[in-house]
Amino acid sequence: MPLEEACLNKKIQTMLKTPKKLLGQTRNSISYLLNWGHGRYCPVCKKSSRKFGKFGLDLRDDARCFYCGSLERHRLTWLYFERMTNLFDKNPKKMLHVAPEACFEKRLSRRLGDGYVSADIVSQRAMVRMDITNIQFNDDTFDVIYCSHVLEHVVNEKSALLEFYRVLKRDGWAILLVPIFGEKTFEDSSITSPQKRLELFGQEDHVRTYGSDYIQRLEKVGFSVKLSKASDFLSQDEMVKMGITQCAGDIYYCTK
Repeated sequence: MPLEEACLNKKIQTMLKTPKKLLGQTRNSISYLLNWGHGRYCPVCKKSSRKFGKFGLDLRDDARCFYCGSLERHRLTWLYFERMTNLFDKNPKKMLHVAPEACFEKRLSRRLGDGYVSADIVSQRAMVRMDITNIQFNDDTFDVIYCSHVLEHVVNEKSALLEFYRVLKRDGWAILLVPIFGEKTFEDSSITSPQKRLELFGQEDHVRTYGSDYIQRLEKVGFSVKLSKASDFLSQDEMVKMGITQCAGDIYYCTK
């Protein structure tokens, strides 16, 4: 293809994308204007709004930050990072961030610099492609591991947990979060139909529903686990202001 024709095609493609981009920016601007205020505060992006936006298959009110897209669990985790860990104490750290959330990725990268590593098995946005049941890093590599709402997608959960344990430093810590429903974890490896998984596990690509016995599953591979609820380190007023509801779940802080 001649250079002039290639350049023309590129310009045309850019022009076709521009209306979509402008439409998205317009929608965002309208949302910001409609929700301008100080009723809610997002600790991730440090911005205020009248309320948070709706989110979820069964739409939850007051869930998603209009600015950075954080949900309840993201805001809780970020507050835990800030108040209950040494993550941001400015000492060098090597951090593994699995399935990086957009609201965290750039912020963690800026704070941790070269020590930050994002990983995912499919996402092109992550820094490395990685299967958490077969992690390519050496033993005792990371000071911090953060993995949220991933393990419910992984058939061989035990291998993934053992790998996290292996690559975590002796004095390191990991936050490994999953959605919890009820008291006992339910899984059945014979269930492979997406429709059946949706019916039994709540999502087509989930392979189990976790119960509060999740803590024992972490302990079985060697982790010591500290369970923290939002009320352990946040006031009631803070939870309301930052949209920390029961949907945020609990924090599982794991050490060797």
